[in-house]
Amino acid sequence: MEDIEFQPGVFSHRQENSALPPTDRGKDAWLTLAACCALEALVWGFPFSFGVFQEYYDRQEAFASEKSTVAVIGTTATGLMYCTAPLIYGLLRWFPKYRKLLSVMGYIVLLASIVGASFANTASQLLATQGVLYALGGSVHYFPAFLYLDEWFVQRKGLAYGIFIAGAGIAGVVTPFAMSWILDIWGFRTALRTWAILSFTLTTPALFFMKRRIPYSQSPRGPMKLDLKFLKSPSLWILLFGNIVQSLGYFMPTFYMPSFAVDQGWSTLSGTVAIALFRAANVVGATLMGWLVDRYHVTFALNICAGGTVVAVFLFWSFAVYKPMLFIFAFLYGVFAGGFPATWSGCGSVVRRSYNVETGMIMALFTSGKGIGSLISGPVGSALMASDALKRGVGFAYGSGYGYLIIFCGFTASFTTVGWIGKKFGLVG
Repeated sequence: MEDIEFQPGVFSHRQENSALPPTDRGKDAWLTLAACCALEALVWGFPFSFGVFQEYYDRQEAFASEKSTVAVIGTTATGLMYCTAPLIYGLLRWFPKYRKLLSVMGYIVLLASIVGASFANTASQLLATQGVLYALGGSVHYFPAFLYLDEWFVQRKGLAYGIFIAGAGIAGVVTPFAMSWILDIWGFRTALRTWAILSFTLTTPALFFMKRRIPYSQSPRGPMKLDLKFLKSPSLWILLFGNIVQSLGYFMPTFYMPSFAVDQGWSTLSGTVAIALFRAANVVGATLMGWLVDRYHVTFALNICAGGTVVAVFLFWSFAVYKPMLFIFAFLYGVFAGGFPATWSGCGSVVRRSYNVETGMIMALFTSGKGIGSLISGPVGSALMASDALKRGVGFAYGSGYGYLIIFCGFTASFTTVGWIGKKFGLVG
C-alpha cells in the first residue's frame, strides 16, 4: 500500500494575483477547457479514425499496389504531430504573444491538407497530404492549448488534462460511423471534404473561447527562456522510456481492428463499432487517470494502465474470433491503454518536485516520445503482419494472421510499470 500516496496539488511557480481570474474554477477556466477539448476532438479524432480509411483504401483498385504506403498514412500523421510537440512548445514560449496567431495559421494548413487529400490519385499523394501536411498544420494549431491549460489549472491540472485528452475519445465515438457511411456511399473525396467543412464549422467558434488567464501586458516581455536542467532528472528518463516502449504497440489495435474484423468474415460495421467503443472508453480512461494522478503517486495510475492493457490484449483480443470478445477488448483497451496519456501530467508533477519546469513542457516531451512509437509502429506493424508464422498454425486470434501483433502489443504495454520499478529503487521521486 505504500505506493498509494496522497499528493497535494502542485502550485505554479507564478505568484497568484488577486486581480486575475481564479485558477481551477470559474466560467473562463471551464470555457477555455471546453475550447481545448474541441481542438483535441477535431485535430486528433480524424487521424485516430484512420483505420476506417485504411480499410477503405485497401479495397480500392487505385491503391491496391501501394498498401504498404497506405499503412503508414495514419501513423505518419499522428507520429509527426507527436514528435513536433517539443519544437512547437518551444516556439510558443519564444513568441508567447503570437500563440493565437500561430494556432490559426496551423488551422488553415490543416484544412488545406484535408481538402488537398480529397484530390489525391495515388497513395503517395495521400501520404503527403492526409499524412505529412495534416500533421504539420495540426501540431501548430493544437499545441498552444497546453499553454492555456497550464495558466488556468493548477491544483486540478491532472483532471483538466484528462478531460482535455478525452476530447479525442468523444469525437472517436461518432467519427468512425460517419466516415464509414460516407466512404461506402460517396467515396473518400466526399468524406474528406465533409470533414473539412465540419472542422471549420466547429473549430472556428472554439478559437474565440481560448483566452489567456494572464494578460500579455502582465506577462514577461520578450522570449521566455527554457531552463533545461530538468533533463538531468532520472525520473524523467525512466518514465519517458516506459512511455516510448508502450507507444510502439499502442496504435496497432486501433489501426488494424477494422481489417481484423473483415478478415474474420464480419461486416465492416463490426470494425467500426470496435473503434467507436475504443474511443468511447478513452473518455472514461482519460478522465479516470487524470483524477487518479491528482490524488496518488503517478506510478499507481501507470500500474493500473499496464495491468488493464495486458489483460485486455492477452485475454480478450486473443479470443476475439468471437465478435463479443472483440467488442469487450476494444472497450477495455480504450480505458486502460487509451487513458495512459492522462498520466503524463502526473509524470510532470514528479519531475517538478526537483526542477522548475512547466507541465506543458513535460507533456510535450511525452507527446514526442509517443510520436517516436507511432512512427515506428507503422512499418513494424506491416512487418509483423507480413512475417506472421503463426497464421493458421495455432488457434483463436493468434492464428488469424494477427498473432505477432497481439503478442507485441501486450508485451510493450507492460513497460509502463518501469516507473513503479524505478520508484522501488529510489530513482523515481
